Amino acid sequence: MADQVTRRAVMAAPLAMALASGPARAAAPGLRQAPAVVRVEGRRRALFELWIDRTPITTVSVRDAGSGALLRTFEGHDLEGRRVTQADGAVVFVELDLPVSTKRLAIAAGDQRVEADLPPDPGPMLGPPLRGGPWVAIYKAEWPRGHRRVFYAPDGKPRLPGRTAIDWVRVDDRGQIATGDADLARNALGYGAEVLAVADATVAAARDGVPEAARLSDNGKHPEELAAGNYVSLDLGGGRHAIYEHLIPGSLRVKVGDRVRRGQVIGHLGFSGDSTGPHLHLHVADAARPLLGEGVGYGFERFTLLGRYDDLGRLGSAPWSPLAGLDPKRRDELPGSNVVVRFTG
Repeated sequence: MADQVTRRAVMAAPLAMALASGPARAAAPGLRQAPAVVRVEGRRRALFELWIDRTPITTVSVRDAGSGALLRTFEGHDLEGRRVTQADGAVVFVELDLPVSTKRLAIAAGDQRVEADLPPDPGPMLGPPLRGGPWVAIYKAEWPRGHRRVFYAPDGKPRLPGRTAIDWVRVDDRGQIATGDADLARNALGYGAEVLAVADATVAAARDGVPEAARLSDNGKHPEELAAGNYVSLDLGGGRHAIYEHLIPGSLRVKVGDRVRRGQVIGHLGFSGDSTGPHLHLHVADAARPLLGEGVGYGFERFTLLGRYDDLGRLGSAPWSPLAGLDPKRRDELPGSNVVVRFTG
């Protein structure tokens, strides 16, 4: 899946940040981007990246800036597993569930501290991008080369467009994702599925004509600007854009400037660009072009939760595991990591 594809990432040096400095400069945490907020399985969750200088740190703590309550401490192995090291320091990727009352975070690394306001809501709630199911919502924050950790800087400014991205893969009740020769792209169960507009919107950007390999094993690396393959970007209003990637060449039914209605077919699920198999990549960002926006919060108005792949290595060979303790009828939230869903309405 694209979340596991090695993309051409640019890990740029941290930008200057306004910090509440302590008496000594042991570490200098900074936030390039305001935290994204989503709602997952009934919980409010914040996602942000902490940029740190080259001095090693052993502890990062997150507090409610208003009450001072400690929300989470990351240290030792837990911290190491969330960090990407670069020449000019490191980036620590933080995701944590928050009380509804928390409006502002105070984040400390060593004796340095930075504060950040949280968005007032979890972003736009969308209609289904695909019909029916089952569909697996593939993403995982911990994957070292997953969407959540890959920065791009086509214009010199590092951005994280895939902060809340999901790769959607069609599966059957046995957990199979293809029929016959699984190396043939057209044999994937989701290949050619109708891709739907998630809202009444305007087409802000699009690209068609990027060819596909007939076989998964023949799909080589693409230049960074073609990594998304054939794509459509819908302007949702409020500075938010829904971006669909890897569509079949020649399948786009819209062009820039078109008005679309929720549920309208805008293209077909394919295999173009950097991809390990046919799927629909979908994310919401604050810019129309795939690599020029920061990923932001969003969710879906409704979907039915069928189960989860705790071990994604079982996908394609075994059914998903059932979930206990959750109402399968989900509303106004983002699907959890590697869950299996069915879209309705």
